[in-house]
Amino acid sequence: MQIGMIGMGKMGANMATRLLRAGHRVVAYDRTESVAQRMSEVGAMPATTLEALVQALDPPRAVWIMVPAGEPTEAMILALAPLLGHGDTILDGGNSNYHDSQRHARELHGRGIAFVDVGTSGGVWGLTEGYSLMIGGEAAPVERLRPIFESLAPAPDRGWGHVGPPGSGHFVKMVHNGIEYGMMQAFAEGFAILERKQELALDLAQVAGIWRNGSVVRSWLLDLLARALEANPAMNDVAPYVDDSGEGRWTVAEAIDLDVPAPVITQSLIQRLRSRDERSYADRLLASLRNQFGGHAIHHDAEGGAGRAS
Repeated sequence: MQIGMIGMGKMGANMATRLLRAGHRVVAYDRTESVAQRMSEVGAMPATTLEALVQALDPPRAVWIMVPAGEPTEAMILALAPLLGHGDTILDGGNSNYHDSQRHARELHGRGIAFVDVGTSGGVWGLTEGYSLMIGGEAAPVERLRPIFESLAPAPDRGWGHVGPPGSGHFVKMVHNGIEYGMMQAFAEGFAILERKQELALDLAQVAGIWRNGSVVRSWLLDLLARALEANPAMNDVAPYVDDSGEGRWTVAEAIDLDVPAPVITQSLIQRLRSRDERSYADRLLASLRNQFGGHAIHHDAEGGAGRAS
């Protein structure tokens, strides 16, 4: 089967490569021409413009967008839509907000273009392990593109599915990432407790290795954690700063809108925000308050500012 792939970053390039290995024909485009040209080394046909990409595909065309969510995806859909025709399909495999995906589906429907939102999980390991695909959209284009999904997934019969109408794929991926936040936070906190118990001199990589086999908490995240501990058990030169790409925030907002209590996911998001505050005003104020009502000592940091409450 043939498909156009836009965005040859880590995810997009690996997905294109996996499709090529499965025998599909891939036309690759990236805004950096040299990046697209490099895809010819693995068998893709590089396109220097969106027009060239569309012209290289036979109708009905399918074009998969793998660029950052938000404005980059919005701009790419706006640029691509006038070049496509009735019966063609645009797929968005990024972490877009599901409201945007629902809107894109409505707008493209008026042009006779199908829109399929694909929540994609697998990261840099997807090339070898396959990708988890949560697919939203109308049934006909999803079924037509079944060979693509089967090739990207871990196996043709598992790891992917058509979960519902337009927007549902990105909605499911949003909640998936919210759950991921909570699981990561629980592992981080648990191993922080183990690390603090210095008198036992625990080998954290060993503990993670034990838990990977037979334990009820065994998981791929634990596998990755074990690899990280083996490589750098003290987490040297790793800044305690954790980014978020938006899905956790959207999950928490959706939970509030739906009156669904989600304290674990919410707190894991708050912890990520907390990690970025190197000079927490709130903590300094807490230390000052304890000093005011109880005379508790205030610790001072190296620069002379108030530190943590004692």
